[in-house]
Amino acid sequence: MKVYFHPMFYEEYTSDPAAESGRMEAIVSEIESHVEFLDCQPATEEQILAAHTPEHIEKIHQQGLYEIASLAAGGALQAATTGLKEPSFGLVRPPGHHASANSCWGFCYFNNMAISLYGLRASHGISEIFVLDFDLHFGDGNVNILEHETWIEIINPESLNRERYLDRVKSCLLATRADVIAVSAGFDNHLNDWGGLLHTDDYRRMGNWVSEAAQRNSGGCYGILEGGYNHNVLGRNVLAFLRGLEGEAGQD
Repeated sequence: MKVYFHPMFYEEYTSDPAAESGRMEAIVSEIESHVEFLDCQPATEEQILAAHTPEHIEKIHQQGLYEIASLAAGGALQAATTGLKEPSFGLVRPPGHHASANSCWGFCYFNNMAISLYGLRASHGISEIFVLDFDLHFGDGNVNILEHETWIEIINPESLNRERYLDRVKSCLLATRADVIAVSAGFDNHLNDWGGLLHTDDYRRMGNWVSEAAQRNSGGCYGILEGGYNHNVLGRNVLAFLRGLEGEAGQD
């Protein structure tokens, strides 16, 4: 699988948990023997403007975060384009699903998912996209930017019961006829992370359901890293999802 990454993502660009030292290293060390790493290229300002206002972009410039945030958005765009042909993943940070058109919070600056979807629409004329956001926290930025788009459906599964949560994901993926399935992949709902709900193999299962849906629809699929903060389990969880995305079935 092609994974879009850049050494700059190792840097501690702020003091928040998403930028913490060792986080990306934990993922890379776990997946590096299983994937092909490709360098990210930054998104252009024109591409970012598809999702954000000029005022918001200027605020990110003023905070000194434009370079790394645009690099993350670019990695998401590259993963989306590759995802049309084969499953792919944007191993990027800062995350993005809490970034709205003119505001942001929750360790996010630019909305990587929205930028990637508008890029796909502009370049490839995609007619229908399904977004699965399985991060612990509701992806308000994704919804705020994209909810008015008739060609996008967004699902944020929410349940304190593990099986009901997974049933919701599976049933939605079984129902979709989207050309592309895009995943805001946050791993902080793991049993040993902030959410305390999902097992490592559940990420493989969800990845496999995404893969099956994409194949059924003769379409594409890709994921973008969002949350996940326990370095001891994060790499294994990401690897499980990537294996599922490549078609490896989980334990149903």
